[in-house]
Amino acid sequence: MVQQTYCNTYGCDTAGKLCGVHRKENMENTYNFKEIMSKEERLAPGHRMCAGCGGTVTVRAVLRALHPEDKAVIGNATGCLEVSSFMYPFTAYEDSYIHNAFENAGATLSGVETAYRVLKKKGKIDDTFKFITFGGDGGTYDIGFQSLSGAMERGHDMVYVCYDNGAYMNTGTQRSSATPQYADTTTTPAGKVSNGKVQVRKDLTAIMAEHHIPYAAQTTFTSNFKDIHTKAERAIYTPGAAFLNVMSPCPRGWGYDSSELMTICKLAVDTCYWPLYEVIDGKWMLNYVPKKKLPVEDFLRLQKRFKHLFKPGNEELLAQFQAEVDKQWEALRRRCEA
Repeated sequence: MVQQTYCNTYGCDTAGKLCGVHRKENMENTYNFKEIMSKEERLAPGHRMCAGCGGTVTVRAVLRALHPEDKAVIGNATGCLEVSSFMYPFTAYEDSYIHNAFENAGATLSGVETAYRVLKKKGKIDDTFKFITFGGDGGTYDIGFQSLSGAMERGHDMVYVCYDNGAYMNTGTQRSSATPQYADTTTTPAGKVSNGKVQVRKDLTAIMAEHHIPYAAQTTFTSNFKDIHTKAERAIYTPGAAFLNVMSPCPRGWGYDSSELMTICKLAVDTCYWPLYEVIDGKWMLNYVPKKKLPVEDFLRLQKRFKHLFKPGNEELLAQFQAEVDKQWEALRRRCEA
């Protein structure tokens, strides 16, 4: 165990309460991949998610951050994850599980967390519970945004995890506000009169950070999973509201071979389409800067939803996509250097 260090900032003292910067340093210094992977699984096998789906990888990675002695209440908005991991009366979750409607995942867990605090104060509960809810981008960016925003603004001690697969995959790949520009979906079909979705995707991680919550982060699956494992632990064990946005590719909606999940994620990070960053107590920090920033077409080329961008005559669309990625990347770097 690395010796903890403290500073004189608010929220960092010798009583053991670390400020955001030192929480980050302490968790990074103590990361042990073998130890993390040896933990007991909290998502049981036998669920019905697709091979190569990023959603279940997200859930397993986040739940691995729970300390073995802690229990959890898991919330889940309607979506691919819910219909495939919860078939009444059976559930794939080892912890307490609540399925709620599309629009109220944030409200449900904030209510349960409040009840827990009251019962804990009255001495009716001795166990330590953590509160984690999962929602796809449709139930997070769009339908569930109001209840999510309310839960974050009120500061409930809970973590909201968005498994962002970039569309309403459960109902047939309709566009959401997380869908990238020019993506082919069933409601924004690419063809003779359309180039796919017109609008640029919403930056929900930044929006959540503007709620002044103690922790918000963006991550995905890279090499030894250090980034998502450490961020999940910070989110769960930072007092107050926390938000994790995890790019979770969908083989059916994106159109890639199920074996290419990790390749897709690595390219998303190395092209700076999906930067890895976090906001701790208001401080913006980049977690990864590629040694060589790859062109975004390397990320797009593996996905059938973007195949029309590589047809002759659509070079300008690729250039516009690249320009948008470059603009957002530079804006993020400036914000993290401020």
